[in-house]
Amino acid sequence: MNKFLGLREQEKTAFFIDGANLYKAARNLGFDIDYKSLLAKAQDGCQLIRASYYTAIQEDRDQDYSPLRPLVDWLDYNGYTMVTKTTREFTDPQGRKRFKGSTDVELVVDMMLLADRLDHLILFSGNGDFRRVIEAIQAKGVRVTVVSTVKSSPPMASDELRRQADAFIDLADLEKTIGRSGGPARRPKPAADYDDDFEDDYEDDFEDVD
Repeated sequence: MNKFLGLREQEKTAFFIDGANLYKAARNLGFDIDYKSLLAKAQDGCQLIRASYYTAIQEDRDQDYSPLRPLVDWLDYNGYTMVTKTTREFTDPQGRKRFKGSTDVELVVDMMLLADRLDHLILFSGNGDFRRVIEAIQAKGVRVTVVSTVKSSPPMASDELRRQADAFIDLADLEKTIGRSGGPARRPKPAADYDDDFEDDYEDDFEDVD
């Protein structure tokens, strides 16, 4: 068994990346993810069927520039299957322009559709709403690994998701392996009360809510 993500050479494996959740987890830990290295190590360690990245994209030009746009474009050309959705604009009770967008449904549907062809599924998210779909996939005989973090402030991985997974890998422990070097240093965000519902706070650019 490969030590990296518990990969096994003969296992058919797929990555499902909750982009906004993973982006915030890495940001809160103070590093960026080297997605090129992540994909290469996965391809070396298993029979990688697919690496899918899910995110909502804000298209409003009046808003601050989204740091996700260049990443999404790069991933699309470099081996990742991109599943994106344009955010919906709305005005909050204070009159501020806000955005809503979630790809959770798409992620869940794709996991269920692919599960029968997999031995190992790796979910990059700490969102506790995915616990039930993990349970359903495990019932099909698929091993499920969750990658997120409890070492950030606030923690990004819900306790029930960690308990349900066959294995939990803290993203902080992967920094030396898939952390991107040469980028600007970031400070982890200050501590805050833990909230198991992350969907209202994924990105500075938009609200990732149902």
